[in-house]
Amino acid sequence: MAIICRSATHYQVEIVAGTHKFIADEPLDVGDDLGPTPYDLLLGALGACTVMTVQMYSQRKGWPLHSVEVSLDTTRIYARDCEECVSTPDTKVELITRQIRFIGDLTAEQITRLTEIADRCPVHRTLTGEITIRTTVTADLTVR
Repeated sequence: MAIICRSATHYQVEIVAGTHKFIADEPLDVGDDLGPTPYDLLLGALGACTVMTVQMYSQRKGWPLHSVEVSLDTTRIYARDCEECVSTPDTKVELITRQIRFIGDLTAEQITRLTEIADRCPVHRTLTGEITIRTTVTADLTVR
């Protein structure tokens, strides 16, 4: 399914995903704060995928997982301040922190396995895998 994004007023962007329409915007210091920022949407996608993936796995296993909460944040740091980063030390890298809370009567082994499964959600794999973005451009020069 293609996602369509169109400029609206000021920095607002209308996003169409199938039958769903919503707005992205920048905070008040830049935009009108009428919707989540692009980074909010990115983190939301990772969080939603994490919750869904863990819930599906837990249900298939018949485990007593009642709910999952994921808290996410992003910051830019130097690679030298990141143990798992492979970039040169003076390179700035994006660090996403994800905190997962499992709610249910789970064993330590189940929690460990669900944590491993969280890293297998499709959005996590996309963000940690090789990404190539191919851009094509068209221009409608009749609109002025």
